[in-house]
Amino acid sequence: MVAGVAFLAMMACSAALLAGFFGTLHPAFDSFSHFRIHLCVLTALLALPLLASSYRLQAAAALVFAIASLATTINALPRLWPVQAVARPADQIVYTLLQMNLRFDNPTPKKVLSLIGRTNPDVITLDEVSGMWTTELGYITSAYPYRILCPYPNGIFGVALLSRRPFAAGTEPRCEPRGAMATATVDFGGTGVDVAAIHLSWPWPREQYWQIGELAERLSSLGDTAIVAGDCNAAPWSAAVRRVASLGGLTIMPSAGPTWMHRKLPDFLRRYAGLPIDQVFSKGGVRIHSSTRLEDTGSDHLPVLVEFSVGSADKKPGDEHETALAASEVSQKSKTEPL
Repeated sequence: MVAGVAFLAMMACSAALLAGFFGTLHPAFDSFSHFRIHLCVLTALLALPLLASSYRLQAAAALVFAIASLATTINALPRLWPVQAVARPADQIVYTLLQMNLRFDNPTPKKVLSLIGRTNPDVITLDEVSGMWTTELGYITSAYPYRILCPYPNGIFGVALLSRRPFAAGTEPRCEPRGAMATATVDFGGTGVDVAAIHLSWPWPREQYWQIGELAERLSSLGDTAIVAGDCNAAPWSAAVRRVASLGGLTIMPSAGPTWMHRKLPDFLRRYAGLPIDQVFSKGGVRIHSSTRLEDTGSDHLPVLVEFSVGSADKKPGDEHETALAASEVSQKSKTEPL
C-alpha cells in the first residue's frame, strides 16, 4: 500500500517535471518549469526507496530522468564549494548594477537605503516601487539624480531605474505599458548603454505570457549594447525567460542562485531552496564579470549585485562569459555566506 502511494506520487512528480519541458507549446506547461529543481528532488526522493520494491524499473527510470533534468538547471544551483576567481579586466572600467525587488510593503526601507549606500552601485533597477518607495527613494536623489519611476496602475508594482551616471545626451528615458519596464540610455564613459528594469507578472494562469507580448516591441528595439535586469517571476531555463532573451537579442546571465521565497521562511532556506527568478540579460559590448546575492533587506527577494564592463559591441562574451561569472560569484559568496 505504501509503495503504491509512493509510486503514484513519483509518477505525478515526473509528469509535472516532463510538462515543464514543453513550455513553448503552452504557458500552462511553462508554469511547471519554474519548479524544476524542486520536482527533481522530490522525484528522486520518492524513487530511491522504490528501487527495493516491485516498482524498481519505473523508479530507476524516474531517477535517471530526474538527474538528467537537474542537469539543465546547473547554472542556477546554489554552489557550496569555492572556485578560483577570475581576475577583473585590467584594461576596462568595471561598473556595478544592483537589482532589487523592494517589496511594495517592505517594513524596513532604511535597510534598502543603507545597502545602496554601502554598495554604491552605478545603476539600480527596482521592482515593486509603490507610493511609499517614491518617498523613500527621494532621500537619495542627490546620489542618484538620473532616474525614471514607472508606476503600475494599482500603485504597487511599478519599476524604477536610478543612475549615478548621466543619461546619454539627446535621449529620454521611457516607461512601458502598465509600469512593467523602464528604459534609459546611460552614458558609461562615453558609451551609451540601454539599461532596462523589468518586472513580469506571475506565470500562467496569470498574465505573464501576454505581458511579454506587450513588451515585445520595446525589447526588440533595445540598442546594440544593453543590460536588462529585473524580477521575471520565472526561472532562467523557462520558456518565458528564453522568450524575453530572444525578443531582445539578449544573453541570459548565469543565475546568481535562488532569490525568492515567502518572506516568513528563514533567509537560509531562501538561499538554498528558493526560486531563482531575478534575472539579468545583456548584449553587445556589455560583459558581465560577477553576480552576488546580498543580504536580506526586508523584501521576499534577495538583492543581486552585478559587476560588468562595457566594450565595443562586436566583442561578445562567448563561452568565457559563463565561466567567469560562475567562478567569480562562487568565490565572492564563499567569503560572505556560511557553507
